[in-house]
Amino acid sequence: MSRVGKDPINVPSGAQVSIVGNKIEVKGALGVLSRVISDIVKVTQVDGVISVAPADDSRQARALHGTTRAVIANMVTGVTSGFEKKLTLVGVGYRAQAEGDKLNLSLGFSHPVVHQMPAGIKVETPQQTEVLIKGVDKQLVGQVAADVRGYRPPEPYKGKGVRYAGERVVMKETKKK
Repeated sequence: MSRVGKDPINVPSGAQVSIVGNKIEVKGALGVLSRVISDIVKVTQVDGVISVAPADDSRQARALHGTTRAVIANMVTGVTSGFEKKLTLVGVGYRAQAEGDKLNLSLGFSHPVVHQMPAGIKVETPQQTEVLIKGVDKQLVGQVAADVRGYRPPEPYKGKGVRYAGERVVMKETKKK
């Protein structure tokens, strides 16, 4: 049995969880998230505590047990406090500017890169070289951050590019004659 899956999920007072068949919906101060879960995992809610258990003893049920628990816990955390990823731009002339639901990036190309944010994601630029991506859905926040980083990942010789905050780039030594 999964160690992660055994832990119960405590629902804070600001969140409401409804389980109807295979669909789970979590409502909170920041928004609403819903997800359809697999038949081979049972989810029950008793007195503000959600517990997840495999429906049978199959290998797939045991594999989905901990994953389903983690996804539901992230849904509860997302609607109560939200998630954020911070990116930093390293390089001369590398800039970012948030305009509504678009992020304009100057990354050393001959053209500016404009990234359209999906619904439910907010972007802020406290400084020209910092980007804050905020949202309720942990997976979506991480995917948007990875997409923005993918425009210019950090290169190993000078370290220029878009990095996650706190990311350590291993630098290579240049060729010697």
